[in-house]
Amino acid sequence: MKVRKAVITAAGWGTRFLPITRSQPKEMLPLIDRPLIQYSVEEAINSGIEQVIMVTSASKRAIEDYFKHSPELENYLAGKGETELLKRMGEISGMADFCYVLQKEPKGLGDAVLMVKAVVGNEPFAVILPDDIIDNGIPALKQMLAIYDKYNAGVVAVERVGDEDIRKYGIIKPKKVEDNVYQVLSLVEKPEPSEAPSRLGIIGRYILTPAIFDILKVTPPGKNGEVQLTDALNTFLKQEKLYAVELEGTRYDAGTPLGWLKANVDLALKREDIAQEFREYLKKLLTSSH
Repeated sequence: MKVRKAVITAAGWGTRFLPITRSQPKEMLPLIDRPLIQYSVEEAINSGIEQVIMVTSASKRAIEDYFKHSPELENYLAGKGETELLKRMGEISGMADFCYVLQKEPKGLGDAVLMVKAVVGNEPFAVILPDDIIDNGIPALKQMLAIYDKYNAGVVAVERVGDEDIRKYGIIKPKKVEDNVYQVLSLVEKPEPSEAPSRLGIIGRYILTPAIFDILKVTPPGKNGEVQLTDALNTFLKQEKLYAVELEGTRYDAGTPLGWLKANVDLALKREDIAQEFREYLKKLLTSSH
């Protein structure tokens, strides 16, 4: 069955960006001139997704407002003759069929996924974590959908991580089936390096079948009192196969200040309108620092 729906999770507190996230949703932080969450939406649409389901919280109305039509702004731009800007604003509000699901309190990724059961229904779906920006000519989700179509099974994205970062990830026990593609035999949430079954950590992209919902209903809270999707996937493996793919492209953990800064610099250097001037500025900055 075709994957038509993508779930973007955006209900967390964004504690790594405090104090700005006291009033500003982390997902609305600018990556050059677009909010983080727009990159996730564009990735979904460019991968063939038809409906985007946002899991948000009551304090994040700014996300919903951003993707709505803004008649006042559009009338202003039209009156000023800003036709190009007016076109871009219209593209944002019309870029997807959006649906919003409210998560009353952030209780883990597993709980966020369970919240969308009624909207997703009995069909496969994708999950995108907007913290992870994956820069590549072929969208990350599109790469994963090719694996889903080939094996007719769920898919997670993985990345090789160093020993110092093992504790930050769900780690898979892999069985290689082709270059950069593995069958997942088991998963461990944030293990000690000595107990990790591999160095392949799950990053913020999933393609799941609806079987995951019944499993999540009975998955007890794990670390930090949250419902861990990794725990549910271990049970899922007893019912269905699951594959992992090492994605092509550069991944930025834009959910941290340093990762967000790196993403801004690298992506700005690829922008035709600002790259040359920005590169000259960086050279001047590096020269003056010595």
